[in-house]
Amino acid sequence: MNSYDRKVAVITGASQGIGAGLVEAYRKLGYSVVATSRSISQADEPDLLTVRGDIAEAATADRVIGAALKRFGGVDTLVNTAGIFVAKAFTDYTPTDFTDVTGVNLAGFFHITQQAIESMLSRGGGHIVNVTSSLVDNANSSVPSVLASLTKGGLQSATKSLAIEYAGRGIRVNAVSPGTIKTPMHDESTHEFLAALHPMGRMGDIRDITDAVVYLENASFVTGEILHVDGGMSAGH
Repeated sequence: MNSYDRKVAVITGASQGIGAGLVEAYRKLGYSVVATSRSISQADEPDLLTVRGDIAEAATADRVIGAALKRFGGVDTLVNTAGIFVAKAFTDYTPTDFTDVTGVNLAGFFHITQQAIESMLSRGGGHIVNVTSSLVDNANSSVPSVLASLTKGGLQSATKSLAIEYAGRGIRVNAVSPGTIKTPMHDESTHEFLAALHPMGRMGDIRDITDAVVYLENASFVTGEILHVDGGMSAGH
């Protein structure tokens, strides 16, 4: 099987945590994968190509989608995993916090999704998954997070808007809304506190999120869905 015979997934934020788990999940599905992050290790394998860059910069989107087109012939799936989370009291956010969070969470989504959709349209369809945050629907005074709500909430609204805009042209758009997941982002000393935020009494595992994304990948009649994978956080307390 040559590279053009496989479906192609582009995954952002792919160097660790959920993004790295999704790279492996899509490879197991038989996809060729283009993986990107600022610190991703160089890899050039038959089914995997890595592109290092800051997703907040439009030039990174150019290089990532360009690499997918040149190497594998197009894009069938885009998973927008890259994100920055800064938990601070609202009045403590700095201009740098605002620039960094909106740059990755919003501009990063916008530039690469725009280019990915162009490729999907030329291939007759595709799938986009945005990774958001359960805090969008479940604000918690223990975790002040206005910038997460501002940006990831915007992604959830954009998910539905794009799903409707492209429903008749073969492109599905969904989101996974995680609770707190055990990744290198969270120091082990915080795990007990974070686990207690979830009605199920535990943090999520990376596999919980990758399984949800794979479900959406295979759910051909699902679009515009915000799939909560959050141990019950969005249901109530």
